[in-house]
Amino acid sequence: MFSLTSIFRGSSSLRASFVLPAVPSPISLFTRNRGQLAPRQIKYIKRHKGRVPIPIGGSIRGTTLAFGDWGIRIKGNGHRLSAKQLTTAEDVIKRKIKPFKGAKVWLRCFPDIPVCIKGNETRMGKGKGTFEYWATRLPTGRVIFEIGGVPIREELAREILRQAASKLPCTMEFISTKSPPRLGRLLLHNTPEPSHVPLLEDAPTPVQPQV
Repeated sequence: MFSLTSIFRGSSSLRASFVLPAVPSPISLFTRNRGQLAPRQIKYIKRHKGRVPIPIGGSIRGTTLAFGDWGIRIKGNGHRLSAKQLTTAEDVIKRKIKPFKGAKVWLRCFPDIPVCIKGNETRMGKGKGTFEYWATRLPTGRVIFEIGGVPIREELAREILRQAASKLPCTMEFISTKSPPRLGRLLLHNTPEPSHVPLLEDAPTPVQPQV
């Protein structure tokens, strides 16, 4: 008589055929919406809710176009946008610019803030809620999408970005490369350069009276 143990010890081919299948990690099993925009690596899965930043320091960074010829930016109050909302709007733009060979779309923000939600009618306490989706906080005037790469007429670009803006929960405005930067709700138009003011070095030296 022989046992199964002797068979496995004598045959390396049988031993190789009985390899256990790879088990995916628990994060990939229980985390939803893995196909959407999400950071590759994070330190903490939970974070404070936070508030949408208000540009009160005078910075106009991120309020003008940097890559494309046309774009949209937030005109109303700042908002927290989810990864699903950004992906939906980006899919609309990609579908509409597909006939333009060589056209590109740029996403100027990225959802890297985890949002945790508790169930309805849940008692207080027992820790923070579970992870639900990724989001990003955008202040007023921040550019979200840009399109370019090839010449696109203004009326076509305006219609494409209008359909993308209808998928977002905040008020958007259409901008071009000539649009002025925005500081909150103020548009900073180009002010004329000041005229030449003579410096102290340019002023004539006074004549000292002779004694």
